[in-house]
Amino acid sequence: MLLFALAVIGIVVTVNLVVLAFAGPRPATLLLATVATVAIIGLGSLYRISSLGAGGEAVAVQLGGVAVAEDTADPQLRRLRNVVEEMSIASGVPVPKVYVLEHEAGINAFAAGYSPSDAVVAVTRGALDRLNRDELQGVVAHEFSHVLNGDMRLNIRLMGILFGILMLGLIGRKILLHSYGIRGRGALGILGAAIVALVIGYVGVFFGRMIKAGVSRSREVLADASAVQFTRQTSGLSGALKKIAGLREGSQLEQRGDAEEVSHMLFGDGVGLRGLFATHPPILQRIQALEPGFRPEQVERLRAQWLAAPPNGLEEDVQLGLAAHDHGALPAASAEMDLTPPMVSAQVAHPQDDDYRRADALVAAMPESLRVLARERESVMPLLLALLLEGEGEVRRRQHQEISARLGARVAERAAHLRKTGLQDLHPMQRLPLASLAFPVLRLRPRPDLDAFLDTVHAVVHADDHVSLFEYCLGTLLETQVRETLDPARHGRTGRGKPGGVKHEFSTLLAVVAQAGHADPAEAKRAYLAGLQRVLPRDHVPYEPPARGVQALDAVWEPLDRLAPLAKQVMVEAVTAAAMHDGRVSVAEAELLRTICGVLHCPLPPMLDRG
Repeated sequence: MLLFALAVIGIVVTVNLVVLAFAGPRPATLLLATVATVAIIGLGSLYRISSLGAGGEAVAVQLGGVAVAEDTADPQLRRLRNVVEEMSIASGVPVPKVYVLEHEAGINAFAAGYSPSDAVVAVTRGALDRLNRDELQGVVAHEFSHVLNGDMRLNIRLMGILFGILMLGLIGRKILLHSYGIRGRGALGILGAAIVALVIGYVGVFFGRMIKAGVSRSREVLADASAVQFTRQTSGLSGALKKIAGLREGSQLEQRGDAEEVSHMLFGDGVGLRGLFATHPPILQRIQALEPGFRPEQVERLRAQWLAAPPNGLEEDVQLGLAAHDHGALPAASAEMDLTPPMVSAQVAHPQDDDYRRADALVAAMPESLRVLARERESVMPLLLALLLEGEGEVRRRQHQEISARLGARVAERAAHLRKTGLQDLHPMQRLPLASLAFPVLRLRPRPDLDAFLDTVHAVVHADDHVSLFEYCLGTLLETQVRETLDPARHGRTGRGKPGGVKHEFSTLLAVVAQAGHADPAEAKRAYLAGLQRVLPRDHVPYEPPARGVQALDAVWEPLDRLAPLAKQVMVEAVTAAAMHDGRVSVAEAELLRTICGVLHCPLPPMLDRG
């Protein structure tokens, strides 16, 4: 903030010096120049913030990114999608859009967006060609750290705010680039204006680079550490960094002008900035943090080796046996888990290596027919609606009517067929991953279709007061994620609320969770009080199960979502304490807990039990 203020002051002073040189000491002219300069900076930032309102996709497209199709058969692209999908499921967040910067031979990547629901993960063609699966996994894990730690939202906002102070320099550069060939009397004036704009703009560039460097360097160290924590091996990430250090292309991007603006959000240095302006720690320092015994002379040996025979990621996969995976097994649907509230809250946005393996197992155990349906444009809506349908009876009949009235009888029939056949035996732990796999295809639908889908989801989950708590929460999670992808900038915020301001909302949520997990009213009350003691220990809020049942939760999501991060941590512990008051948590209860946390932007990994 201080550097930004100094940048504005520096630009204003420089503009006034130019005005003094050409117009002399005229107070009115200097005041006008000052006001005009501040206005240009402010309007430039507002314009850029507005242009980034579409979220991470706008950044990927600006850099020439090409979207990776969900059903791609290309081996490199399929490998990338598989890694991203497994990371998403392991993290408990929706699968982001995946882009490839096809014309970039350097090894680089970035994550952009306001929230996980509109996130984009992009990698360069060089990363696809040169990295093996472990290395690609390390790079993607690094980018997921930015998603989970809030860096992604910070970075895209930084792009918008800094544009105002960088704008004059960008204008001058563009004029110079396009002024070649201009002849005549006006050419000298245009050239002079461009040089003046560059000189003035360099003040903004100087401070802008310092701001980005100051924000980015520490976050990059954190992201490297989180990637290792996630994958529980250093060889993948260090291997990717070694290839950046040893290959001629390194991590540099060809589009230097656009890369300058996004340099702070890249995996590696994309523009060659050094010293005070470096957005990343030195590459050797990053490698040595992962492999302390690594020496500079080893980089030279790698350069010589790869100059003769550049690495090929897919060939290395075969040589290293990385194409095959030990998927492990899912627990029985009736299994119970031994959890503690601090254990659960510690896992929010902090997946571990076992979460990645479990996510791989979840996807591998999922019927191939369902994975195909999740990636097909026409089947994704019936599939997601089928997850929300009751078994049989009056509620099911009403749900069928609601779907038919809004999306047509064909969608309603297909959803009913999928509920009876494809989803009948689906493991409880696979419902959220299936929804996560389907999400990228769902958000490709036109906005009117998504609006109709949201209306239908709301009608289906509210068809009767007896809809289960899980189905209600899953429907709410779908609504939340779709609304965020429709209007990313509006929903990309960090809350600051305190628990004392949402006592009633806490009470309602805990009462519903306690009632859902304990058939005996006396046990449910004790579970409620156990949760309340965690979050409001000095307050007496009586146990009153809401008359509207789960529908009473409609009023609690938004206030609870506005809580500050530390308050949300306590909230997660309180809900966990209520759910596990009887000593154990079933698989169904654990998935309910994950769904509630997902609605409140506290993503939990699958299979919470670490024991």
